[in-house]
Amino acid sequence: MRAVVQRVLEASVATEDEVARHIGAGLLVLLGVGDGDTNQDAESLAKRVAHLRIFPDDAGQMNRSCVEVGGEVLVVSQFTLYGDCRRGRRPSYTEAAAPEVAEPLYREFVEQLSLAGVDVEEGYFRTTMDVGLVNHGPVTLLLDSRKTF
Repeated sequence: MRAVVQRVLEASVATEDEVARHIGAGLLVLLGVGDGDTNQDAESLAKRVAHLRIFPDDAGQMNRSCVEVGGEVLVVSQFTLYGDCRRGRRPSYTEAAAPEVAEPLYREFVEQLSLAGVDVEEGYFRTTMDVGLVNHGPVTLLLDSRKTF
């Protein structure tokens, strides 16, 4: 699994047909599920995201986690994180998991964040979305379950 994690003051996701979802201060997580990912990847990555120490403490140092500050998380599915642009001009998505495999793992990631004590909102799976955010810092991190654990 791959995640782009952004510390935000607020974030939202909307579609033409669905009600917009919004969070206040916390994290926006763009989540990609790769071919071969498992529930263990979802669990490990969710724990890593929930406990990343990227929020400021009283001294202004990044020493507090989303759980510690009571931040919210908006998780948006994004298979394009597995886009391979090494050849040609059209990305290949062969490393991305098929939707029927990716969706349960996406849901497992969300569930694990909730179990870690985080208030979670979700984007819309397999839907074109408009994502808005106010990146705070800016703080943006790239996580990969196959490279970080």
